[in-house]
Amino acid sequence: MQITPLSGALGAEITGVDLANLDAATGAAIKDAFHEHLVLVFPDQDVPPAAQVSFTELFGPVEPHPLKTRATVDGFPHVLIIENKPGKPGAPNDYWHSDISHAEMPPAVSVLHALKIPGDGRGDTMFCNMVKAFDGLSETLRDTLTGMRALHSGQATYKRSLGHSDARRINPDEVKPPRAHPVVRTHPETGRAALFVNPHFTISLEDMTAEESKPVLDVLYAAATKHENIYRHKWRVGDVLMWDNRAAMHYACYDYDDTMPRKLHRTTAGGDVPV
Repeated sequence: MQITPLSGALGAEITGVDLANLDAATGAAIKDAFHEHLVLVFPDQDVPPAAQVSFTELFGPVEPHPLKTRATVDGFPHVLIIENKPGKPGAPNDYWHSDISHAEMPPAVSVLHALKIPGDGRGDTMFCNMVKAFDGLSETLRDTLTGMRALHSGQATYKRSLGHSDARRINPDEVKPPRAHPVVRTHPETGRAALFVNPHFTISLEDMTAEESKPVLDVLYAAATKHENIYRHKWRVGDVLMWDNRAAMHYACYDYDDTMPRKLHRTTAGGDVPV
């Protein structure tokens, strides 16, 4: 097994492993690398849905995507199909976010297996390190943020879905009231502190208006998304890529249209209540 860092901020490529046939020792080594790098890429993988579910289970209980807005693989309700094809445009996720941060227990780990990708280097995904973002703040600001909470809501995703005729259209009854989570959460496995706010789902700091919250949140988002804190992944067919939603945000570049086929299988490892 070879581990090659992909940037100074986060991300590593792992070669010399077959994710469809892992032994316990290799699985443990992958978990250690994941906790260090937050984003892992495994090139040239052939991972059937059952094997992808089994691999994801190394990182937590596998659960369906909470929004249930897209089709799943026949016989595998936990394997979501992310697809872009003529007449069926893919869902735009071109905003920085941590998946479903407004849930009581937001997802811990997301795993994508690339089956088709657009040509010309389109459809990249960017990731930023929320541990480094927190560490880079002044001591005064870090102390101020510790103990603060922010409100997260799915309302933005609902409003965005209204402008698209694809499978992301969301039932308004499924949009729950805003939920409060710590601005700085402690990773349950590494103990590291990470910022846990994002521009898409975070609507304000608790007990503050959106206008009052904006200057503080803007400082945190700027710290998180500065160039040196980002890894940009260029997809290849066969890539399996996973990321830690507890310590990283991501942004899916939407620079392709429905004439450019794109298909990925997604699995999700459930998380816990942020603390």
